[in-house]
Amino acid sequence: MTPKDAAPPPSVTIIGASDAHGVLGRDVRSAADEDMGRIVDVIVDREGHVRAAVIDFGGFLGVGSRKIVVDWNALRFGKIANKKDSITLELTKAQVAAAPEYKEDTPMVVLGASGSLQPLQAIQ
Repeated sequence: MTPKDAAPPPSVTIIGASDAHGVLGRDVRSAADEDMGRIVDVIVDREGHVRAAVIDFGGFLGVGSRKIVVDWNALRFGKIANKKDSITLELTKAQVAAAPEYKEDTPMVVLGASGSLQPLQAIQ
């Protein structure tokens, strides 16, 4: 390989440990501090923009639970300083319980607090 063929070095960004946290597996609670489940997946559109989160809701120890999809904008991350902190969902437990179940590879219904999620545009 000649220097001309060498790949350029990758860019590097440093993010402080207290400035960003992973969300998969993170507990989700309502504004009234009700247990809403945990985030098990993140939905992105074809351009890579985060659109929604899949929450494993209800049940006990995974029995009787079901997955629902919530608009990313309905989640609040302000209090997540460590892995034990939960994310707040701006929906009530009753609203989430009434949401249809998410099934992979089928059209999904995204539950949103303010209706701010725009429909995906079909790629032609």
